[in-house]
Amino acid sequence: MAAILKNHSFITFLFLFQFLSWQIHGFKTPFHPKDVLPLLPRQVSWPILNSLYSAVDIMPSFVGVASIEGNNTLEWKGACFFKNIAWLELHNKSNSQFGGGTLHIKVSNAHSWTCMDLYVFATPYRVTWDYYVLSREHTLEIKEWESQAELEYVKHKGISIFLMQAGMLGTLSALWDVLPLFSNTGWGENSNIGFLKKHMGSSFEKRPLPWVTNLTNTDDIHSGDFLAISKIRGRWGGFETLEKWVSGAYAGHSAVCLRDSEGKLWVGESGNENDKGEDVIALLPWEEWWEFELTKDDSNPHIALLPLHPDLRAKFNETAAWEYAKSMTGMPYGFHNLIFSWIDTIDGNYPSPLDANLVMHIISYYSLANFVFTALF
Repeated sequence: MAAILKNHSFITFLFLFQFLSWQIHGFKTPFHPKDVLPLLPRQVSWPILNSLYSAVDIMPSFVGVASIEGNNTLEWKGACFFKNIAWLELHNKSNSQFGGGTLHIKVSNAHSWTCMDLYVFATPYRVTWDYYVLSREHTLEIKEWESQAELEYVKHKGISIFLMQAGMLGTLSALWDVLPLFSNTGWGENSNIGFLKKHMGSSFEKRPLPWVTNLTNTDDIHSGDFLAISKIRGRWGGFETLEKWVSGAYAGHSAVCLRDSEGKLWVGESGNENDKGEDVIALLPWEEWWEFELTKDDSNPHIALLPLHPDLRAKFNETAAWEYAKSMTGMPYGFHNLIFSWIDTIDGNYPSPLDANLVMHIISYYSLANFVFTALF
């Protein structure tokens, strides 16, 4: 025990020494203070890690595009290596139909001997990654482009390069913060609440019992009344938390109440799973929808019924709304409408470190992956 305490004391001393010397301008240290955090006692390292990194550090930052046009060379400053250049070379070493390419990356001027840079490389057709520790030229070999479309894309647009600003340690720490968001447990629920409080400044106050108002009498619910739904645990809870963060909304899902010509109450919503496992637009009887939310939805949904203003209710065309809802039943979930209701400016609606380049690649790759998955299964 005494030996362990001595080792911890020595490592802590080194950390403090390096931190102080690191503050001296122009003084290059053997290692950066952050690089030795895993070696410190857990009681010391975890509070520091939690203060330095958060879940948003899992988002890569766009640094530029490695292109072949005009022999352009991309230059940027990394988190570890302060001088970096990259360029793209097309070839057909594999004698394949579309050929391949080599991405050249030269890194230098590391701020310490033990740091490293972690990168993500992307086109709309592929995503890969690599990390660099040594100051030299590195290469990323692409044996064959996926299609003629990808070949034409890299000819004109190149390969996008994203830097994980937090490095390997920060990215792993961020993963530790993100994964609980999707856990269908009390831990996951507390993680979602903590994320929203930290990144959106939202507060959650526990209401007095009973937490559920059983709406057995629906006479006061009218066509056009809005259902704002917020889920804070499980798979959809995690996605909704991230959706709230990027969009600034406090509800992750919504639905609308409609009455048919006989006065029966229905709920229209997107994202309802059909028998084939597809997320589609659906019209559900109120009793069926409400019973599911009360007894089967394990994401702990918070549901608020927001009545339409009387002036607007008087103008609401119930017949037209009902006919439109019936015409949309069974149609695919409107991912594109959801995205474009959030991204309605070129670069003004992205919380840092998100930007248009990262979102474009995420959407493009998701659309391609979803198309392939649908075709296969």
